[in-house]
Amino acid sequence: MNENDRKIALYELARPLGLTRLGMLAEQAVRGFWPLWSALLALFVVLSFNLQANVSVEVFWIGSAAFVAAIGYGLWYAKRNFKWVSHADAVDRLDRSMPGRPLTATFDDMAIGSEDEASKTVWQAHILRTKKRLAEAKPVEPDLRVADRDPFALRYAALLFFGVALLFGSIFRLGTPEGILPGTPGEAVIAGPSWEAWIEAPQYTGLPTIYLNDVRRDAFEVPVGSEITMRLYGQLGATAWSETLSGEPAPAEPKSAFSIEINQSGELTVADRSWAVSARADQRPKVWFQGAIERSVDGEMKMPFNASDDYGVETGTTAITLDLSQVDRRYGLSVEPEPRDAFILDLPMPINGERDNFSELLVENVAEHPWAGLNVRFDLNVLDGAGQNSEGDTVETTLPSKRFFQPIAAALVEQRRDLLWSRENARRVSQILRTITYEPDGFFPTETSLLKVRRILARLETNDQFGLSTEIRDEIAQALWEVANLLELGRLADALERLQQAREQLSQAMRDGASDEEISELMRELQDAMRQYMEQLAQEGQEGQQQQGQQGESQEITQDQLQEMLDQIEELMKEGRTAEAEQLLQELMEMMENMQVTQNQQGQGQQGEGEQAMEGLSETLREQQGLSDEAFRDLQEQFNPGAQAGESQGNEGRNGGQGRGESHEGGGQGQAQNQEGEGGGEREGEGQSGQGGDGDQEGSLAERQERLREELNRQRSGALPGAGTEAGDAAREALERAERAMERAEEALRDNQTADALGAQSDAMEALREGLRNLGEAMAENRQQGQQGNSDGQFAEQNRDPLGREAGENGRIGTDENLLGDELAQRRSKELLDEIRRRSGDQERPEVERDYLNRLLDQF
Repeated sequence: MNENDRKIALYELARPLGLTRLGMLAEQAVRGFWPLWSALLALFVVLSFNLQANVSVEVFWIGSAAFVAAIGYGLWYAKRNFKWVSHADAVDRLDRSMPGRPLTATFDDMAIGSEDEASKTVWQAHILRTKKRLAEAKPVEPDLRVADRDPFALRYAALLFFGVALLFGSIFRLGTPEGILPGTPGEAVIAGPSWEAWIEAPQYTGLPTIYLNDVRRDAFEVPVGSEITMRLYGQLGATAWSETLSGEPAPAEPKSAFSIEINQSGELTVADRSWAVSARADQRPKVWFQGAIERSVDGEMKMPFNASDDYGVETGTTAITLDLSQVDRRYGLSVEPEPRDAFILDLPMPINGERDNFSELLVENVAEHPWAGLNVRFDLNVLDGAGQNSEGDTVETTLPSKRFFQPIAAALVEQRRDLLWSRENARRVSQILRTITYEPDGFFPTETSLLKVRRILARLETNDQFGLSTEIRDEIAQALWEVANLLELGRLADALERLQQAREQLSQAMRDGASDEEISELMRELQDAMRQYMEQLAQEGQEGQQQQGQQGESQEITQDQLQEMLDQIEELMKEGRTAEAEQLLQELMEMMENMQVTQNQQGQGQQGEGEQAMEGLSETLREQQGLSDEAFRDLQEQFNPGAQAGESQGNEGRNGGQGRGESHEGGGQGQAQNQEGEGGGEREGEGQSGQGGDGDQEGSLAERQERLREELNRQRSGALPGAGTEAGDAAREALERAERAMERAEEALRDNQTADALGAQSDAMEALREGLRNLGEAMAENRQQGQQGNSDGQFAEQNRDPLGREAGENGRIGTDENLLGDELAQRRSKELLDEIRRRSGDQERPEVERDYLNRLLDQF
């Protein structure tokens, strides 16, 4: 290649060669000058932060000598290690970075074969290939790593402090002698303000922070307890300030940063600025009742209240205390009550919105409290963010209680109240309970409730002899409450009985002049009872017909007609026409009671396996009741021998008869009508059977209990209806529980633990009744499925429920019609919302549950 071609090649490589040379120069500069620029950056950091002004003169001169030595060393190191990069060095670096060194190959000439055409051709091909490689040449990246020469990374430390000095230091100090020399009296010039101040209000106020440097007003107002934070720059004491807000003397020693709490109105002065600051005191919160306390039949109260505060209410409570001066001190309340702390309820707070002025509703069921039905005092109290209590409102009223219509239930609740009033009433309560259970026939709807009351009586008398503790007293009171609820609601398991009971409660409330709230509550109970009664008839696949005299005519009753009559009754009550309302209610009940239950032809004839199993389990239940009666008589004779002999003889027949009646409580759905007429003629014989089970009077109670348990096991192993269905599986589970309870009773009887045996026997009877009910439901489902298999044309008229409504789609029980009117739906929605609000305000509930309830309130 000639000289001209070489210049052209180098010209084409000018850019990569130039960049490569610059990179090589950067390598040399970094490797040669890093000690020098590191020392210069360190000197800049010291001067920008004015560090030399805070040291003694000796330290200043020693440090200066060290910096001079470091700079001198850096110059010497640079002279020794820095080498200038020539153009040839760059060409060589670029050529070595490419494979085959194409730049050198391009500058070469043919040594031999220049006369040979073939050799020239090969050489030209070689030159073309190297030129293509040169066209792809790229600059060589420099190697700036000097870790082998700076193992402690001093250069990086110098760069880091240099960056900090640029951000927080001041380069203006470098231009004055006062900023360089130590100990000089001059002032350093700073960049920015010479002071800063902020006023932060208490967090609970929610007010923003005030930056005093930007405040142009001469006077403003802040809450008491606000905090002033001040920062003074420059030399200490150079910026003058004063204040009369804290009420405390100024600090003896000057500080560059401090805080002041505003306790009173006053003046604040900083440098040439001054403000008149008014300290606004936090007002005490207020709370008051917004209306009368509403109460319902089940003891639930609704207490509306209103609360306000200048910055918002944090929490609130209502303390319920007994107003002893207003209590009617008769009967069990004549003795002095035992001390009892105030009953504290948390007030619900708004979930969304402000709390400076709001209205809320406290919903709580206090029916189980010992003071229910007595005169109490409600004291409202709320707390604000400053910890101040409110000037609370007080109201004297009667604590809402649950209203019991069943006489024995009401009596048990009254004795529970007397026992919780004072343990001195224990003997009086036991005497009244013994009186209640003396002649139980006609008062206790189920044998279970009677046995439970007698068990409570035995436990109360036993513990009263040896000292009645608070724990035992509370357990007995809870047991009395459960039995009272069982008497009040348990006898309504049958839908018709529940309907009759709802009617009796409503009639009694009418005669007693009950409030509109109680009347509305009882009307809803009557509606629910009617709906349950109709659904039961529809579930059993039967028709309800209203008989018109003796003409044999039938008339369908629609839900609209029933609802119209109920609305008319409620309207008459609101107008004060009680007599007309009670007469219309009586007519409605006669219509409901005259609905006849007829059986399908499939249910007539001989009993199937299901009916036989039901009858066998009913017999087992009667025998278990007889055993329980005998065990209870043995327990009574242990404490008072011979006293119960007459009572036991008089009750034997009744117990057996009651056992017969109860055996069909859950499982007699298909046989209720057939056995209704037979019960009166067979009660005497069945009562005797109830005493001795299958007639075998031999053996102890434990042995007879064992034989009864084995009989139940045999019945469970036999053919029971409803296998694979939900009701059938529930029945089998209930019978299994009954067998386990019998086993516990057997073991207790063998150990002479009669009281424990009575409890186990009671559990066994409850489980047997539940099993009978579930078996009845399973048999009803089987009968309904059998009816659905027939043709639609044959049973077109039977495809209606007792109200004349069309059955639901896909064979569902009931109707697809909407039976809830708009008013009833709104009332039910309000009740649900009140219950959610009450539970969300209960602080004893888990945090997860209250968060979920609060999210529900946010949506509605």
